[in-house]
Amino acid sequence: MKALRQKYISHPLQGALAYGLYFLIRLMSFDTASNLGGWLARKIGPHTKANKVGLENLQKAFPEKTRAEIDKILLGVWDNLGRVAFEFPHVGSMNVYEDTDRFEIINPHYVDLLRDDGKCGLFFSGHFANWEFSARASAQRTPSLPVHMIYREPDNPYVRDLFAKRMPTPECSLLPKGTKGARQALNILKNGGHLALLVDQKMNDGIAVPFFGRNAMTASAIAQFALKFDCPIIPMQLERVEKTRFRMTFYPPLQIEKTGDRQDDLVKVMTEINRILENWIREKPEQWLWLHRRWPKGE
Repeated sequence: MKALRQKYISHPLQGALAYGLYFLIRLMSFDTASNLGGWLARKIGPHTKANKVGLENLQKAFPEKTRAEIDKILLGVWDNLGRVAFEFPHVGSMNVYEDTDRFEIINPHYVDLLRDDGKCGLFFSGHFANWEFSARASAQRTPSLPVHMIYREPDNPYVRDLFAKRMPTPECSLLPKGTKGARQALNILKNGGHLALLVDQKMNDGIAVPFFGRNAMTASAIAQFALKFDCPIIPMQLERVEKTRFRMTFYPPLQIEKTGDRQDDLVKVMTEINRILENWIREKPEQWLWLHRRWPKGE
């Protein structure tokens, strides 16, 4: 009965609401939508259960900060999340290289390196600022370098078409997390393609890797891909410089050395990636998504 209600009642209603909000927000300017989303999230977010998770995470990561400092960071987290949600309807129509007043791209020549090296390649970032722009900065650099993205497919089939609007260019594709998406990703890399991944979320069946001084279960797919195909990994840092202005910085490929011990190599690669992510978070902690339980409860 629950499955039937979900299929024929809740999912269609949720889909109708999502499409209605999407097209309503599209009528606003990007700046107006972003400011409204930030305001709403600042008002509502602190009263939700997720706020408690964010508070616990921040206290673990920054034990030296006062409660007032942490509360200020957490309010900024909600502001950023609200902006991301209300900016989403505009993302599909934006080109980060054409809108130079809104986007600053630093070191895009590292994208060219992956385009011209004749090998497959990987880009990684995390849930910073508006993370929807991360893959766009890679894929829109040149039409000859489609960058495919791995994402969590919505359970509701009525909103999947909305998520498809995230594709940076028509040549790119969205790969669902899980076995099916992993097979597609392997085929893309075998054929010399490129992937963009957000690698900062907890994965229960991942590997334990240090993150802010504590072991965190971390997805190791990007390290597995790099070691299997001997391909470069490019870090992508995205920052919200002002309310609706962004900076994307590409960094040199990670130096990966194979030792012959696969498990040890995986841990070394992911330790370096977590170190980079942690440094970015420390720079602007209010722009990272602290609202998921990154470490086991009570640790």
